[in-house]
Amino acid sequence: MLKIGEKAPEFCLPDENNKDICLKEFLNKWIVLYFYPKDQTPGCTKEACDFTDNYKAFAELNAVVLGVSADSPESHKNFKAKKEISIILLSDEKLDVIEAYHARNRSFLGKMISEVKRVTYLINPQGNIAKVWSKVNVMGHIQDVKDSLIELKGK
Repeated sequence: MLKIGEKAPEFCLPDENNKDICLKEFLNKWIVLYFYPKDQTPGCTKEACDFTDNYKAFAELNAVVLGVSADSPESHKNFKAKKEISIILLSDEKLDVIEAYHARNRSFLGKMISEVKRVTYLINPQGNIAKVWSKVNVMGHIQDVKDSLIELKGK
């Protein structure tokens, strides 16, 4: 896991329209960068919908939410349309950013697998890691992220 205070690794990834979105575009904003396993699965759908439902609250806190998975831009486009998701979803099919942010399981129960794990980073306006959730439980997670953002902004 990346540690609090470390510089967040820079990246550019395509969104659902194949437009490259770069982390540096959001300097001077708080960034909620969350990694998730797969579009249109129950937990991932709940998480994306919860972030969407809280889109305005995050915007009022000067924060942007970026979701990253290994799914294709086309998969993201379908997922966003089907579930009316308004947050930015980015495609990391090569797993480079997922690796850089330590959001990949390499083995599970002794078997080698390649699965994106559910990890969330809160990045401050200077581009440094401010908080890390390495074991995310979708239920209540978005509220925890908002509460942490409010607390950190107050410091």
